[in-house]
Amino acid sequence: MITVRLFDKEKNLLAQTAHPVEANLCADRLYEEGDYYEVSGPAHLWIQADVALPAGEVYLPDGHMTWRVPSGEHRLAYSSAAFTGTRHIFAVRAMTETEITSQRPISRNPSDLRGDTDFFPHCTANVETRNESCFAARNVIDGILLNHYHGEWPFQSWGIGTRTDACLELDLGRTVTVEKAALVLRADFPHDAYWISGQLLPDDGTVISFTLERTGERQWIDLGGEHRIRRVKLTNLIKSDDPSAFPALTQLELYGRE
Repeated sequence: MITVRLFDKEKNLLAQTAHPVEANLCADRLYEEGDYYEVSGPAHLWIQADVALPAGEVYLPDGHMTWRVPSGEHRLAYSSAAFTGTRHIFAVRAMTETEITSQRPISRNPSDLRGDTDFFPHCTANVETRNESCFAARNVIDGILLNHYHGEWPFQSWGIGTRTDACLELDLGRTVTVEKAALVLRADFPHDAYWISGQLLPDDGTVISFTLERTGERQWIDLGGEHRIRRVKLTNLIKSDDPSAFPALTQLELYGRE
């Protein structure tokens, strides 16, 4: 059984629904700061948290997730149409066995949030430019590839300011088999610089070094074979000699299967 419930910051239940396979909650509510959803169900779910957000896969290790409705400055990383008005749809369905066992962009999670979460995939970093949501780590797994500008949606990215030790970590929430990886750099040239090289550090102990080019196209990284991993770090990023001090990342993609 899948259940979806909406609460306010005082934990008052505002709306709820349940269904064995596909639960669609329609809530009449002008969102307020602190509103949140609770979802329970099988581990592999397909979720669309707002009609203006992409749908995508989430993994629930404990069969439960809490999804905080973004408010204030946090909304800048989302469409201006998201979370507005007085009627909202939060749609959840169980993934099929075919979907679960297929190769797919296993890192993608448009529903990821900043801060601690109890659902995955989830991205964190040691720096986010000016601590602004449009430069947050979670942006690199939202599936949105527009990268010829920078700032608010749909040009959100992971920004590092001028940190030379910037490091991003992706947690998939369980061990999976990863077969391919790619990066999409932010390419708002000449505002942006770019990284000429870096490393992926999967938690299987391998070190994967790669080089990058000055392009906004997807750049594939040779993994040297399959890796069974839960986490991977993106680190040791070396900036080009561009006059700009601002390299940034639009998407980190891992393709794999359960």
